[in-house]
Parts: sequence; C-alpha cells; structure tokens
Amino acid sequence: MNFHIAVIPGDGIGPEIMDQALLVLKEIGSIYHHEFRFSEVMMGGCAIDKKGEALPQEDLTICLKSDAVLLGAVGGEKWDHLPGDQRPERGLLRLRKELGSYANIRPAVLYKELKDACPLKSEIIGEGIDLCVVRELTGGIYFGEKGRRRGTMGEQAYDIEIYSETEIESIARTAFEVARKRNKKVTSIDKANVLESSRLWRSVMEKVAGEYDDVVLNHMYIDNAAMQLIKNPSQFDVIVTTNMFGDILSDEASMITGSIGILPSASLGEGKIGIYEPIHGSAPDIAGLDLANPIGMILSAAMMLRYSFDLESEAKSIENAVVNILGKNIRTRDIMGEGMHLVGTKEMGKLIADELR
Repeated sequence: MNFHIAVIPGDGIGPEIMDQALLVLKEIGSIYHHEFRFSEVMMGGCAIDKKGEALPQEDLTICLKSDAVLLGAVGGEKWDHLPGDQRPERGLLRLRKELGSYANIRPAVLYKELKDACPLKSEIIGEGIDLCVVRELTGGIYFGEKGRRRGTMGEQAYDIEIYSETEIESIARTAFEVARKRNKKVTSIDKANVLESSRLWRSVMEKVAGEYDDVVLNHMYIDNAAMQLIKNPSQFDVIVTTNMFGDILSDEASMITGSIGILPSASLGEGKIGIYEPIHGSAPDIAGLDLANPIGMILSAAMMLRYSFDLESEAKSIENAVVNILGKNIRTRDIMGEGMHLVGTKEMGKLIADELR
C-alpha cells in the first residue's frame, strides 16, 4: 500500500527524533511491502525565522493533501518574546483547526521495565498503569473569546469557556469508541458543581452514553480527578474531558509513567487524517546533543499506522520492538537507571529498527 505523510520536524529536538521515526517507518515499509512517501513541512519557530509565520499556507496545503501528519515538536525560549498570536504554537493550533482534529488521544502506559522510574510507591502502582486521556482539542477556553479591558480595579483580562452540544457529542463518541477497544469504562471529568459549561458537558455525556450500553460511564470533578490520578491511577480506563482540563491531566498522567519521553499522542477528527506527535516539548537545551529519547516519536508513528492507515499488525510490531529493547535494559538518559546500558538518540532509533527484523 502507498501512503503520503506530511513530516513536520519542527524545532529543538524535533528533527533528530523525527529522523528515528522515519527510519523505523522505512523498515516497516520494507518488511510489510508498503511505500511511505514523505513531504517535509515547515512549521513552528523555524518557519517564523525563515518565512515570517508559524505555518505558511503552502505548508498547510501539503498537510491537508496528506494521509497523515507526523510532528516532532515546536516552540522554544527563542520565540517566547513574541505576541501570543505570533508564537510557534499558533501554527499547531491552526493545523488542528484546519484538519478538524478535535480529539487528542494520549495513552499513558507504565511499562514493567520502567516501573522503577515511576514516582509513585509500588503499592500504588500495583499491577501497572494503563489508561488513556481523550482531550477535546478545538474548543473551550483556548478558542473562546478573549481580550483585555479597563475595570474598576485597573486592567482586566478575560478568556471565555464555551462548549456547544455538538462539540461535546463528538468528543464523547470518540471516548466511548476508544473505551470499546479497551476495558469499556469512561470517566468524564468536569466542574459541574461550579461551571455552567460543565453542567452542559455532563448532561450531553450522559445522553451519548445511552448509545453505548456496553460501556460504563462515571463522572468526577477535576480537582478530585487530579488527586485520584496520584492516589489510585489503576481505577481509570478512558478519561474524557475539556481542552483545558485535558491539557493538565494528560501531562500529570504522563509523569506517573516514568518519563514524558516515551509517550505518543494522536489528534483526530472525523476523517482519517490525524496529527501524530510525542507529548513532550522541543527541549532546546539538549537539541543536537544526541541525548533526546526518540521512543515517543516512534510510538506516535505506530499510532499513525493504527488510526489513520488501519495497519494494526505493523503498529503492534513497532510497539513490541520498543518493549523488547527496553527489556534488554537499553536506555536513553531520561530513563537511565542502575545497571542499564546508555545509548543516544540515533542508537536507540537504530536498535528499534533492527529489532523489527
């Protein structure tokens, strides 16, 4: 089969971890007789420096015409002085909006090989952690009306949280469909005791749940959910929540797995075109030093094979290769432990590609 992939190396460590993901994809293509055609796209700080904007129209067009988008990382301190609407992250927000990628799927799995890297006590970890955060991605406070004005106590700033019934229905169905492939349990996170937007969120979640008799739905307030993720993470299967709450909880969930360097994510919409990226940032302090962990980027490529291309066996092959390498006590610096064998970015990518054979 032939697939066209828009490749966004981005900023910081993005290009070097992307190289390893492409190496693995080329190996998968060779083994399973697929052809992956890669078109490089400029987005982020590098695009601002060279073209004057975070996502030029010609680069966006390449993404819109692709079968999927692979993204390394964007942003960095170099561009933090810019106004909010001119920063590298605006390119990502525009890309999500143009592709209609309203659902961010972030699996958080604690591999037994990395159990010692988890900051939680062993009695809390139990048999392990395997949950998935489904975050609404194109609505809520991030996209609501915002501005500044004069008030009685000086300058005021406001950001408005708005959700429509249709938006909530869409993310609810995504969460229930993901749960059907897992342990059939959805926990919806809101603040319905205070926020009107959360009260609508909860009522729509309950309505959509009626379409999924095989999935159990329960509700939890955001403050309690943040605590329960630390106190008893194994109670969760699929967590679904708003853009802002999901931003916070997905990062919290990632840290209890040992390292943000190993976790992938997928941003999906109604069609098959998705945006696949590791959850970590651009880490400019280690860029170019062969220190970055490429596993999150490689596993993001595996998610692309599964969700956009329906290549389950190929995706599983990559995931198994990663687990096998970890089982051989091979580590990058961020997950290094006593008695482990330290490798750099390039070597980790090569070893995973070799393991596929």
